[in-house]
Amino acid sequence: MSAESRPPSRIKAEPFALSDVRLLDGPFKHANKVCADYLLTVDPNRLLHSFREIAGLKAKAPIYEGWENSGLAGHSLGHYLSACAQQFADSGDVRYRDRVEFIVRELDECQRHRPDGYIAAMPDGDRVWSEIRKGDIRSRGFDLNGLWSPWYTHHKVLAGLLDADRLAGSHLALKVAEKFADWAIDTTKNLTDDQWQKMLGCEYGGMNDALAELYSRTHQQRYLDLSRKFYDKRVLDPLAENVDSLPGKHSNTQIPKIIGLARLYELTGDARDRDIAQFFWSEVVHHHSYVIGGNSNHEYLGPPDQLSDRLSTNTCETCNTYNMLKLTRHLFEWDPKAEYADYYERAHLNDILASQNPEDGMMCYFVPLSSGAHRDYSTPFDNWTCCHGSGMENHTKHADSVYFHGGGHKLYVNLFIPTELDWKQAGVKLRMDTVFPENGRVKLTVTSGAPKRFELAIRHPGWAAGPLWFKVNGEKTTVSDQPSSYAILNREWKAGDVVEFELPMDLRKETMPDNPHRIALLSGPVVLAADLGPVDGPEPRTPILVNGAKPVDHWVKPVYGRPLEFSTMAAGRPTDLNLKPFYAISKNRYAVYFDEFTDAEWQAAETAYREEERRQKDIFDRTIDFIRIGEMQPERDHNLVAEKTDIRDSNGRGFRTPLEAGHFEFDLKVADAGVNQLLITYWGNERFDPQFEVLVDGQLLVKETLPHRKNNAFFDELHPIPVEWTQGKSKVRIAVRAIPSHPAGSVAGARTLRVNGDSSPTLH
Repeated sequence: MSAESRPPSRIKAEPFALSDVRLLDGPFKHANKVCADYLLTVDPNRLLHSFREIAGLKAKAPIYEGWENSGLAGHSLGHYLSACAQQFADSGDVRYRDRVEFIVRELDECQRHRPDGYIAAMPDGDRVWSEIRKGDIRSRGFDLNGLWSPWYTHHKVLAGLLDADRLAGSHLALKVAEKFADWAIDTTKNLTDDQWQKMLGCEYGGMNDALAELYSRTHQQRYLDLSRKFYDKRVLDPLAENVDSLPGKHSNTQIPKIIGLARLYELTGDARDRDIAQFFWSEVVHHHSYVIGGNSNHEYLGPPDQLSDRLSTNTCETCNTYNMLKLTRHLFEWDPKAEYADYYERAHLNDILASQNPEDGMMCYFVPLSSGAHRDYSTPFDNWTCCHGSGMENHTKHADSVYFHGGGHKLYVNLFIPTELDWKQAGVKLRMDTVFPENGRVKLTVTSGAPKRFELAIRHPGWAAGPLWFKVNGEKTTVSDQPSSYAILNREWKAGDVVEFELPMDLRKETMPDNPHRIALLSGPVVLAADLGPVDGPEPRTPILVNGAKPVDHWVKPVYGRPLEFSTMAAGRPTDLNLKPFYAISKNRYAVYFDEFTDAEWQAAETAYREEERRQKDIFDRTIDFIRIGEMQPERDHNLVAEKTDIRDSNGRGFRTPLEAGHFEFDLKVADAGVNQLLITYWGNERFDPQFEVLVDGQLLVKETLPHRKNNAFFDELHPIPVEWTQGKSKVRIAVRAIPSHPAGSVAGARTLRVNGDSSPTLH
């Protein structure tokens, strides 16, 4: 972002342009290279396929698969524009600028073939926006009059155009963005406040952010006015009162709203916007985030500080962390505290770097944290999702938060990534040499420039127990004994000056906020994971730590000659563990969190622990299909419809309760031969006395009163489905229907199971 668009009264630390910082050899440069190589294999004409068709033009290439060939078509083009613009700024390679210019010209042509400035790739958009213009609004979490989150997709396109203008010098992109924003103004100009709020019940991405940025470039008040209308009172008003309104909400629907408020604060000085952004950041980082810095389970946030039982293969949606890092940069610019840089480093190193396949640059939708999980990566052209799009951006901007500056008088060193910096405001060039995080040694060299006095502010990380000694030209000059602060070296610097320091990479553990016996292990900022072997190997048992509560360095030792590799010493069960950086285990299964016991505790717990582990594995292995109830995307995927149901959440999971005369129904896949079982997970809701029916394709499977229910706990009930009900079918329709004068049970999930021999899970 240019300095001119950020009022100096509100900005204390300015980011450097990507073109001012060059990555040197290391894991982040490698991540950038494989991503940049991949970008050149993408065909812009395939991304433009639906944009051209909707504009009445002939497509030049077939459409990509995944979400591009669905209701969310078009979002990837916006991400791709941003990624190519960033890669051009980062490298100066004109091949990326050429792609940006080609796409912008194509979008301009699409606009010129319509009278209204509308550009989109989503099917049926003209019908939907015509209805919305008239105030006919039907809105759910991801559905607006039958379209899948259209404002979300429009935001991605606008953001891509703005990046094309700022980073690749495409002034035509700004004109296309203005026409598109003018269409949005005209479409919504007659909506009432109530209609706006109803519409904003559907995910709208960062429309407020893009429009605020468009205002900063054009100084046209109408874009600022429209930006302000994208304000979801349900979520944002409680946050303004320092009330955590996030439990049960879709995480990545909320974060871009806050980024938009952060940008509005910078432009207008409205303290309410600033306060919401700061409170939201603090709540998410300190009460909703896992050890790697990511958040959400199955895309949703749970109750604050309740994470221990929210570990799955669907933790830490990558888009969430992409957006949290954007928000963190804003907050650091206003108030350059080491706490913000500490979080940025944690999430950037352990989540974003881990989200990429280092061999081919493909991306994760989720970064799983359940024991025995492994990462699933996207494919180059067949299954594009939101996180494939944000992933392209993630790895083209690894250099953008290494340094910040205060004009030409202060330089912040935030991340320890080997880089070269051209600090134009000070007329100084610097180089950072390090193999961090393999070890903590860092060397900063002033490589050119006339003598210049400035403050060099080097982050003393929160994880680095002090003191830290800093040497200038071989002599100790400064000591810092306060973690999560900045050590200030203030002097006249000249070419050839060298600053050296070493960060202690001590072993330590971090506990779950709601379970002190469930821990993660770290070396310095690096989250360590147990390597559990190949995905196609034997199913690993859940590793346990039995260490007598001794300090970590008493039972974890480094592996000689292998930086950042460790092994447990007679502490792992069933065997000792080989620990590696979480980001470095790209193919194998792993474990990040471990239950920790003393010898006596483990002897008492082992039998029950392994039995529950066996039960859960048996259910998982035999599952045909599974739906999580009370979460928008899984319900959408299974065609759930409902009437008179109460949606709530507890212990980190959602559930639906059909009230009197209420019901809901959904699809589940089945095996077309043999016996199928229906396993329903209920919440023991002590508020109700349930009586209800469960039906399969309209036939009564069971009348249920849940006599064995456990209050304030989740529990399973298993029912065999008659063979003749499923023969020759690929799916069935499950219905949960309240009996008159009673509510039904509170359903958290359902799954169909195949029967292998006489297998049947023990229910608890």
